[in-house]
Amino acid sequence: MIKLVRTTSENKGFIVLVKQLDAYLKITDGDEHEFYSQFNGMEALKNVVVAYDRETAIGCGAFKPFDENSVEIKRMFVLPEKRVAGVGNLVLNDLEDWAKLIGYSSCVLETGKRQIEAVKFYKKCGYFKIPKYEQYKGMENSICYKKELI
Repeated sequence: MIKLVRTTSENKGFIVLVKQLDAYLKITDGDEHEFYSQFNGMEALKNVVVAYDRETAIGCGAFKPFDENSVEIKRMFVLPEKRVAGVGNLVLNDLEDWAKLIGYSSCVLETGKRQIEAVKFYKKCGYFKIPKYEQYKGMENSICYKKELI
């Protein structure tokens, strides 16, 4: 049974998963990893969801305010062996519900072209491509998405 916990970036399970995410991104982002990592600090994340299978953290995600109407989805990761179980959907849906509950009407996010699984995942979850925002405007690898919360 998968249990979702709403927490902050101080959660130990979240920290463990983000270390694995960063190791994966260091490989896929290559030379651009340092650029991207500057926007992925965990200290500012007060809205974090961690998925647990018994006592083991198996997936996570977070959001932070983007503008007055939107949050930015950050730090989405599911252990590779748990991806077929729909954990990513559970985490993302809970993040979207939480954002909506506290008054936001949309979510935005950035992912990389090289994160092929992530691109497919976000499209499947109803996210549509938007122009690159702010810090990602000049980055060839970046793709930005948005979803209206209905």
